[in-house]
Amino acid sequence: MKIAVLGAGAWGTAISIGLAARHDLTLWARNPQLAADLAQTRTNQTYLPGAALPPVVRVTASLQEALGRTELILIATPTAGMRPTLQQIAAARAEAPVIWLCKGFESESAHLPHQIAESELQDVARTAVLSGPSFAIEIARGLPAALTLAGADVKLVSSLARELHSKTLRVYTSEDVIGVEIAGAIKNVMAIAAGISDGLGLGHNARAALITRGLAEIARLGLRMGGRVETFMGLAGAGDLILTCTGDLSRNRNVGIRLAHGTPIDEVIANLGHVAEGVYTARAVDSIARQLGIEMPITRAVCRVMDEGIAPRIAVQDIMLRDPKSEY
Repeated sequence: MKIAVLGAGAWGTAISIGLAARHDLTLWARNPQLAADLAQTRTNQTYLPGAALPPVVRVTASLQEALGRTELILIATPTAGMRPTLQQIAAARAEAPVIWLCKGFESESAHLPHQIAESELQDVARTAVLSGPSFAIEIARGLPAALTLAGADVKLVSSLARELHSKTLRVYTSEDVIGVEIAGAIKNVMAIAAGISDGLGLGHNARAALITRGLAEIARLGLRMGGRVETFMGLAGAGDLILTCTGDLSRNRNVGIRLAHGTPIDEVIANLGHVAEGVYTARAVDSIARQLGIEMPITRAVCRVMDEGIAPRIAVQDIMLRDPKSEY
């Protein structure tokens, strides 16, 4: 299958490496210099050092070239880059199915990726989201992983899942686009909270409690917005949450650790070198939860630490001192 991967960050590079053995891959980089470096060195030192891009993967800075010969489009940009990328796809009149890999809410509109697609593409029936527990470098190294592909067209999603499925990447299908997207977005907020907890040295018990109650927050908002409970218990929900809250490769957990050490959020972002979706998602989720009257104390605490100058330890104490209540 001819696949165009749009976005040459960590995920775009990793998925290109992972699919290159079975498919005809073109990797598009928005930055011409990055495209030239990738084509010459076959390594992405900026976003995924230590992973080699196979010689068969074409690299281009021309979106027209990438889209001109494709049967499937994979959008691997951050959420902030999804809208302009979709606008270019629409302008090029590309008819191939579109799958996005980004996780988060658009900062300006607080829209989920499928809502962005609805506003920019005419044929949203041929779209899907790929999500689940997956660090880019492990995908690039061919280590086993399992993901969820969700879309409204069951037949199309099943067909695309078979194309993406391999001996190291197991792809399950779902119709719950909203649930998959909400789970993938909010788990990044919980990862910041987990990083704060770990950075303060609060121990494994605290982390386990945070992950469990974080999953409850995700499901609480997700169900209100139309997601399905089984999604939050699956790969895109609990699976991705556990990985992101415990893995040392998690950018969002690293943000939390730095916040716990007293680094201001602007400095954290400036020094990170990669996009940490949880920073922008936390603000969007906090706003949406307030509008809907949904209790999300962990999300609120993360926002207080990032934006209101509350000391991380005080934010944790405030959560612990909340009145006892039924778990369910």
